[in-house]
Amino acid sequence: MKKTVAWIAGLALLSSMAVAETGKARSSRYVLDLEGNRILINQRPIKIIGLRCSNALISDAKTDMLIDNLDAFKPYGVNTVSVYFMGSRFGDVKGYNPDATLNPTYTARMARILEAADARGMIVLVGCLYWSTSRAKEGLGGWTQADANHAIASTVRWLQSGDYRNVLVDPDNEGMAHDATGWSIAQMIDAGHAADLDCLIAYNDSDPPPPNADLLIHHSPKAPGKPWVQTEGAPGKTTGGYWGSYSKLDGYYNYIRIGCYTQAMKQSQWTQTQEDIETHNGYVLASTWLQCAPHEGIGGPFMRPGGTADNPAIDADVKALQPEAGVRWWLESVRDRYGPYAPPAPRAGSGAAEPSDRP
Repeated sequence: MKKTVAWIAGLALLSSMAVAETGKARSSRYVLDLEGNRILINQRPIKIIGLRCSNALISDAKTDMLIDNLDAFKPYGVNTVSVYFMGSRFGDVKGYNPDATLNPTYTARMARILEAADARGMIVLVGCLYWSTSRAKEGLGGWTQADANHAIASTVRWLQSGDYRNVLVDPDNEGMAHDATGWSIAQMIDAGHAADLDCLIAYNDSDPPPPNADLLIHHSPKAPGKPWVQTEGAPGKTTGGYWGSYSKLDGYYNYIRIGCYTQAMKQSQWTQTQEDIETHNGYVLASTWLQCAPHEGIGGPFMRPGGTADNPAIDADVKALQPEAGVRWWLESVRDRYGPYAPPAPRAGSGAAEPSDRP
């Protein structure tokens, strides 16, 4: 349903060649699709309600943690998780090799997450480039537009080879690579579509969106006829700024006040959550609890609900984990308003057996 008109013949040819070369080792039980400004899963309209677990590939143990908690998240209404091949700030996951191919260590972890999510009728936002200040781009300093395009095409082709259809792809988180290098995100999207015409590829930058983007997320301006999803939602303008001095300390390579919130931050985040779910196409919670790093003995990221973040002494020791740190307060609010996530039936003929959550 996403493609209603014929695309360039060359793109279709490349896509068919990729299918012929890779084949299909499995069949996705759930398929994400678009219809106008609606998002569908197995042809049923859905609002994205998710968690940004961007550093979930940092180790096998953290991949296990996310998989082990998927069943814990669903009763709260969560249907989506966000995972990046280049991690996010402080995670430094090096999912791409210098030649712009995918690192097999990280594809193995991502595959386990994708298959575990598919077995549960859940969605995965697969993130590609996270440029910014992350050390994940070390060794990629010689990249050109062609390399960036190749990285996106490699990612989409790999998704196609596994028949992972419960996904959407973010080629350039917040347009960071574009802003730093001038690379065209539109070209990255074209490269992804050349690898697989039906892959849903999003646009995530503050410049006007290109027409070839399938959907618009986070930093993108909204546009008529295309769904927009808040895929990195955090508290708005509150004292300290959630991603500012409240969560970062010069010379400290991790977040501080991890999984802690002021009451004003909680209220701001919950108000925005409701607006983006009910007015637009959904909301994915971003939190220091979910994406902190293991540095300084913190042991993150923590891809479990955690506590209700009700400890008022959030400034007592900003580098220490507080007993009530977590995002359960948000999860409980989502559950109470929207109910648990109940996916539609799997696709006919896709097989009923759930894949193993372990290698």
